[in-house]
Amino acid sequence: MDLASASPSSLGNLDLSKLSDRDKQELQQFVMNESQKARIQASIHSLTDTCFRKCVPAGTIKKGAGALDKYEEPCMRNCVDRFLDANFVVLRELERLRN
Repeated sequence: MDLASASPSSLGNLDLSKLSDRDKQELQQFVMNESQKARIQASIHSLTDTCFRKCVPAGTIKKGAGALDKYEEPCMRNCVDRFLDANFVVLRELERLRN
């Protein structure tokens, strides 16, 4: 069974009891992977929104410019770096607590 090419409507009609153990495992892994992708995308969206609001004052976006100015770019870079630093600290602490 190729889950990546299956349409959503065909998955809705799928009788899971008829799947082999291998297909069930593949489906479970596929769902876990898609869930992880969604969490990562949500995190990136939140980061982008937070840093943009912090670094690009409302009403200062220049029409057609398509680039950050000399103050906004370092602010965005620093904001992203601090976000990543904070996430790494949390992940290390969670790993420490797990062990």
